[in-house]
Amino acid sequence: MNKNNLLKVTIVIPCRNEEKFIDKCLDSLIAQDYPKEKLEIFVLDGMSTDKTKQIVEEYNKNHSFIKVFDNSNKTSPYALNIGLKNSTGELFMHMGAHATYQKDYISKSVKYLIEYNADNVGGILQTLPSTNTLMAKAITLVLSNKFGTGNAFFRVGSNKPIWVDTVFGGCYKKEILIKVGGYNEKLTRSQDMEMNMRLKKIGAKTLLAPDIIGSYYPKSTFNSFFKHNISDGIWAIYPIKFGAPVFTVRHLAPLAFILTIIGTVILGIFFEIFLWLLIVELVVYFGTSKIISIKIAEKEKRLALIFPLIAGFFARHFGYGIGSLIGLIKLIF
Repeated sequence: MNKNNLLKVTIVIPCRNEEKFIDKCLDSLIAQDYPKEKLEIFVLDGMSTDKTKQIVEEYNKNHSFIKVFDNSNKTSPYALNIGLKNSTGELFMHMGAHATYQKDYISKSVKYLIEYNADNVGGILQTLPSTNTLMAKAITLVLSNKFGTGNAFFRVGSNKPIWVDTVFGGCYKKEILIKVGGYNEKLTRSQDMEMNMRLKKIGAKTLLAPDIIGSYYPKSTFNSFFKHNISDGIWAIYPIKFGAPVFTVRHLAPLAFILTIIGTVILGIFFEIFLWLLIVELVVYFGTSKIISIKIAEKEKRLALIFPLIAGFFARHFGYGIGSLIGLIKLIF
């Protein structure tokens, strides 16, 4: 296809205090095989207290299509709307600063958007460890396994392009984002899921293509991963307060799990049988977690991963479930 006929793409990267990762992200975008004259990259800096903004400004000196904007509100939805307002592209891509992208990420996103007449296209999020520790490696494996993430195809993968409810980031037709009023600025997290659920309600289609690949570097310690999942859990439930639709079953399952545990504990005070049910529930959960962890560790040929994997699944499920309960309480009261 003639370069002049290609659609212009606006890439928006919300970030705050990402001096350790923003250069890797921008380098991967500069290396894209999509024509640079058809790209504009907006980095929305959430008033960073480190050198993030200075780093991006240095990139701007050599690459005029990279620009930095201040995001005084600091939240991602606010940043995305600033990018949407200033965008001159027909297509709009939300990308994460904590990720890198294969060189054909943009060109394939545009190709699939046109070929499938989709309204949003995303790819596979390859999760990589940010440090060289067993826990960091275990966390990446937890986030790439169905026991850890359910049917989130952008994490666990697919062998063919499929229609899904949400993707990581996404390449959108800008006109449809404008049609639904942009991103919900009342949210602090979950803006992509909320946007894609809102688009689904008006009949818009989201495609996941498995040969579009980005790499993401998650939290690397048990404590930081547990806290991150609590935050994820809160923002899986709390957005309902602001008119967001209810998310999918995989987002609600950890809440149901935690409520079941709390319910059997309370009932166990009065009826001994419920204490036995609680024991059975926990034995089944940890037994399943152990079996899956052993299989993953054997596949990776690193048996030392077994206990970090069990801990990682615990942080994922219990952290997310506790966060969802907090979100539910905030929603009610």
